[in-house]
Amino acid sequence: MTKKLSDTTEVRVRFNEADPLGIVWHGHYVRYFEDGREAFGSKYGIGYLDFQKQGFIVPVVSIHCDYKKSLRYGETMLIETTYIHCDAAKIIFSYRVFNKDTDILVATGESVQVFLDLKESILQLTNPPFFDEWKKRQKFT
Repeated sequence: MTKKLSDTTEVRVRFNEADPLGIVWHGHYVRYFEDGREAFGSKYGIGYLDFQKQGFIVPVVSIHCDYKKSLRYGETMLIETTYIHCDAAKIIFSYRVFNKDTDILVATGESVQVFLDLKESILQLTNPPFFDEWKKRQKFT
């Protein structure tokens, strides 16, 4: 059985995220994934500032979203963010976004981030030691 590390965060659709019909613009789902990553990072100690303190940045190099149903202004969503373990020097998250009131799946997605040295923006081909330690604490290795 593969270990699963997830976090679920709640976000209410804001007025500026909806079109004149009250439907969320498709580009905002990527922002919702970001909300999920930030909540996951805060919960598990791998937020953007944690990486920065260790001398790294972790830019998104790939993101994918599949739209299932629309969200509307005023609705509340639950964003489930799951860390996908891999041995390569990258961070993969999968996402599932649900309408909180109906429990209907509205979007799924995945993102990939890589490690760059903060000072010179050099791509890291191996995991930084602190990230390997984090994976050990989470019992992935």
